[in-house]
Amino acid sequence: MRRPSPEAVARDAADAATHRVQLARTLTVGPLRQVARRLLMALLVLVATVLIVYADRGGYHDNADGSVDFLDAVYYSTVTLSTTGYGDIVPHSDTARLCNVLLVTPLRVLFLIILVGTTLEVLTERTREQWRLTRWRAALRDHTVVVGFGTKGRSAVQTLRASGLPKERIVVVDPSQKAVEAANLEGYAGVVGDATRSDVLLRAELQRARQIIIAPQRDDTSVLVALTARQLNRGAKIVAAVREEENAPLLRQSGADAVITSASAAGRLLGLSVLSPSTGTVLEDLIQQGTGLDMIERPVVKSEVGKSVRETEDLVVSVLRGHRLLGYDDPKASPLQATDRVITIVRAARRDDNGG
Repeated sequence: MRRPSPEAVARDAADAATHRVQLARTLTVGPLRQVARRLLMALLVLVATVLIVYADRGGYHDNADGSVDFLDAVYYSTVTLSTTGYGDIVPHSDTARLCNVLLVTPLRVLFLIILVGTTLEVLTERTREQWRLTRWRAALRDHTVVVGFGTKGRSAVQTLRASGLPKERIVVVDPSQKAVEAANLEGYAGVVGDATRSDVLLRAELQRARQIIIAPQRDDTSVLVALTARQLNRGAKIVAAVREEENAPLLRQSGADAVITSASAAGRLLGLSVLSPSTGTVLEDLIQQGTGLDMIERPVVKSEVGKSVRETEDLVVSVLRGHRLLGYDDPKASPLQATDRVITIVRAARRDDNGG
């Protein structure tokens, strides 16, 4: 069995601190409710023992005054269940001793099981969670890291899921505990922490990611995250969002392959909707995933090889040939080659048929 590296051990230790990995989980009973339930069970066992002792109080002897009242019954039950047993109150009648053997002793064992079970459950849960975390890290490859699980990040994840990317290959990084918990409930692993720090991104295994989506609330954060991400992973595709267009060149210099300007895009859509409502409706339809029209990238099928872009069944917008993106009206785009990929507009219902 291969021993973990010092870096992995250090990250595991840090996970228990402020910045930590949270794997996807379903709704379960909270820890406070679990503790409250066990305390209630222990209290019921204590009450049952007190009633048994008090009902047969004549069969018990108190070395202090000879008689046993209700407070003495509570005291005797408490020290008996906790296996302390001071010996100042003892059962002396045959009935009291028989009740101790048949009733009080099983209740004492049940009380100890409740206490020990709580401790064992905590230790087991921690061990199981650590094992899940180690296994998750070992299996995570070519995944997508999404920095920021706000409106933009959540929409990006929904688009990735609609395109067929499994939940297991998406990791969310956000400084908000609530945001990461929301991602966990939706089935995504998450890392709580500041994504501008390399140790936080390493917990998301960013160095082995294929794609990185940067969608925080601030533009300066996007720039710092892009710089850090590019240093950790030279080959990943980085797509970032900014609010102001003037910050887009800085993001590209920081290592982002594509930059989406949310403010200018929203402003252009607003302007088009005023000047040409129909144009705005079509663009909004293209932006919304899974309804109406969708824009997809797919490989050229065998029947399309040798044809022009206008002879294809779908509406081809651009042709990706190697690393060159050719417009539909570029003379070099036709005829289509077997190694080309095309960006087309299709009906959302036909995505699966077109390999989207």
